[in-house]
Amino acid sequence: MPHWKRNLYILWLGLFFNHMAYTLSVPFFPLFLQNNLGIQSGLEVWSGVSISISFLISGLCAPFWGSLADQYGSKLMLIRSGVGLAIAHAANYFVHDPYTFIAVRVFQGLMAGFNPASITLVGTNTPEKHVGYALGVISTSTAAGGILGPLAGGVLSHWIGLRGCFIASGIITLLSALLVLGVKESRKSRTVASTSILGDLKRAASTPGLMRIYGLILLVSTSVLIIEPVLTLYVVQIGGDVSHAALSAGIVFSAIGVATVIMGPRWGKIGGRIGYEKTLFIGLIGGGIGSLLQLTAYNLVYFGSLRFVYGLFFAAVYPALNALIIKYADHEFRGRAVSLSQTASQFGIVLGPLIGGFLGGWTGIPFIFLLTGVVLLGAAWVVRASDMKQTNKSDRITHENIGRT
Repeated sequence: MPHWKRNLYILWLGLFFNHMAYTLSVPFFPLFLQNNLGIQSGLEVWSGVSISISFLISGLCAPFWGSLADQYGSKLMLIRSGVGLAIAHAANYFVHDPYTFIAVRVFQGLMAGFNPASITLVGTNTPEKHVGYALGVISTSTAAGGILGPLAGGVLSHWIGLRGCFIASGIITLLSALLVLGVKESRKSRTVASTSILGDLKRAASTPGLMRIYGLILLVSTSVLIIEPVLTLYVVQIGGDVSHAALSAGIVFSAIGVATVIMGPRWGKIGGRIGYEKTLFIGLIGGGIGSLLQLTAYNLVYFGSLRFVYGLFFAAVYPALNALIIKYADHEFRGRAVSLSQTASQFGIVLGPLIGGFLGGWTGIPFIFLLTGVVLLGAAWVVRASDMKQTNKSDRITHENIGRT
């Protein structure tokens, strides 16, 4: 795998621009729906639906794209997704009613898949001893994009308007697709049998550990995205200026991205040294406590600081989950295994904004932080209990082998 470092650098840039383009406009959907599309009542619900629908379609399509990636290579899927997403972003510029906006979001879901294809390519084209490090590094690309995207979107929205941000997102996403043309994908010459989603699920279920990871990904994704449709509104509630809500929300969104860039590669190395299960546990504990602490936020500076600390710990979660999938899945199944994880993630992303949108208008936004903290701490307990069970099983087998000897 002589090109793994080159691939890592190119895919880092590709994912950086791809996620930057996404966060350039998506965090400000509530403002777009309210100010440009005329939604005045049920804004939280409309925001949740507009975010969730794309991820629902993406989750349903992910196994299909993963199967094509195993057959024809991840590079082709990267180009397909990059070009399609660029068209989808730009199409939002021409939207003038909420129903057409939802339709465009459906198309965007059909074109998704840039992130799982990148993870699959890194996982299958990196030497085993460097996989944890590479996945830790690649996780910082989306975080870095998540730093600049909301900030750039907040500034551009004042300069060229929210519609102009959609055009900018399309251009940047197209750039990410052009970048991956330089990727060198090494693939073993083999014929991949045609598979079905049900067949892939059965194989994943027969692979020890995979279904547990998928369940955790579903929980984690739900807890992360549950706040997205109402975060801009919450910024205003705790004292943010309404006229600068987009910029203020962009700064708050970016806090987690900065923390992930700082800690992402470090968590990848730590996971390779002490075990990905342990780093996953630490990340979930830190994320749970950090979410609960956000209940105490009383101004933007304090809230942004809490989001940053939360991000320092939570940066361990996704690299650990991705590394565990690569670890558990057979080489020829990795593309589909990662795509199934994307399906779990997308369904969590669907549930998160929907739950957040309904709860935000019903129970109030602070309750969402309480729910998120409890879910993450519960997930940490599951990881810890499973790790201890696996350790005890290994010790028992070792003692039995010693006894036979």
